[in-house]
Amino acid sequence: MKYRKCLSVLFLPLLVFMVTGCTSILIRTSVEIDAPKNEVYAVLADLDSYPKWNPYHRIVEGDFEEGADLNIHVLRPDGKEVRIPPHMVRIVENEEITWGGGIKGIFYGIHTFRLEVAEKGKTVLRHDEDFSGITVGFADLPPEVIADGYHQMNIALKEFIENNVSLSEY
Repeated sequence: MKYRKCLSVLFLPLLVFMVTGCTSILIRTSVEIDAPKNEVYAVLADLDSYPKWNPYHRIVEGDFEEGADLNIHVLRPDGKEVRIPPHMVRIVENEEITWGGGIKGIFYGIHTFRLEVAEKGKTVLRHDEDFSGITVGFADLPPEVIADGYHQMNIALKEFIENNVSLSEY
């Protein structure tokens, strides 16, 4: 009987949190870039180039291949520096780059860059993040700060690509 009571004391708050608490955070940003998808993809796929143009993902270390472990140095707009260790989840040339990590159900983040054709040879970058799991509500993930960081990155990417005469020379 004591075992059951102890279990209910531990399980009940967790159940209440799961039903009423924050178990997911979704970040959605986008930008239109005056360049074809293959040029935008080329810059996003060149992880070594991130320090040249990216104010948010300052350094991305690792191999550009599915399953590869990454080490990402983030500088949030609020000044906080964070290192995250995701892995490359999916790469679809000229379409999508996705990395993520964590333990599904507990805490998991999935970060996606999707490229879409827009009018007149332009590209729309959809830059999203989905955080999920029962511990998301306890994590230091202010959605407005993260969205602002992604917006800054999107604008920096747009300016980098649109102001480079020849991407092959950068």
